[in-house]
Amino acid sequence: MPEVITLGETMVMFSPETGGPLRGVRRFEKRLAGAESNTAIGLVRLGHSCGWISRVGDDEFGRFLVESIGGEGVDVSQVIFDHTAPTGIMFKELHSGSETRVTYYRKGSAASRLGPEDMDPDYFQNARLVHVSGITPMISPECRAAFFTMLDLAEKLGIPLSFDPNLRLKLGSAADYAALIREVLPRTAVFLPGLAESRSIFGESGPEALLDLFQSLGAQITALKLGAEGAWVADGDNHFQIPGFPTVQVADPVGAGDAFAAGFLAGYLEGEPFEECGRMACAMGALAVTTPGDYEGLPLRPEFDAWLKEQIQ
Repeated sequence: MPEVITLGETMVMFSPETGGPLRGVRRFEKRLAGAESNTAIGLVRLGHSCGWISRVGDDEFGRFLVESIGGEGVDVSQVIFDHTAPTGIMFKELHSGSETRVTYYRKGSAASRLGPEDMDPDYFQNARLVHVSGITPMISPECRAAFFTMLDLAEKLGIPLSFDPNLRLKLGSAADYAALIREVLPRTAVFLPGLAESRSIFGESGPEALLDLFQSLGAQITALKLGAEGAWVADGDNHFQIPGFPTVQVADPVGAGDAFAAGFLAGYLEGEPFEECGRMACAMGALAVTTPGDYEGLPLRPEFDAWLKEQIQ
């Protein structure tokens, strides 16, 4: 059984070969995109076992997702092929600079039918961590029920919870996310918000004020992502500011937050001090953006350790 269990929708992503509005794009590259599966792949590459729970369509796109994610070493034994609904797809649109827009076709997808009945309690028996994002409960009522069933199982079994809000305003409003965060944080061991999304949700502007807010709402550990500037990490008693790695060449910013989560959670599982967890998280986020694609730039553990050692010398 895996150390870490996550759940959520992964979609087939079509990435354009040229920039500009989609109406002018003629050629696309097929990839996969999913916040939770990205983090799972990152954890596996760092040497930890991880399982992904989801539904995909019983179609070629669904088989592509399961074969790709399973091929990365993530356990996909709990993924259900749904013959009554399609696999969700999305199209990326590239604009000037690093701006990226995404169009989703996920309504009625197989993953939107993920429900409490898809959670096998036996699968969680030996888990050391459960990781979820705020995307899943916003997809559908069924997904929301699955999300909280997973939280209930983790709580019953004494498994720590990791929670990344992953704000998606196409799925829910800032008020919806604020309510979700307030409901989940009392059950959260590791909270992984971004500064920009936290400001959008709560209106607070300063990192330290946000850290204090999240601790007051119940988070045991908060790692606040600042992008290229690094992160702030707080455990209730201490606040640490972690510098980023701004010298990396950015090829694609999407997936950096999921990589950050993988780095932090790897350190957490290894018993590293929270400051070191934050350093590992920032390093993974930096490496993720150097290659096009949501997870393709994530390093294997020997590469990661060598790169990080070189950066801090």
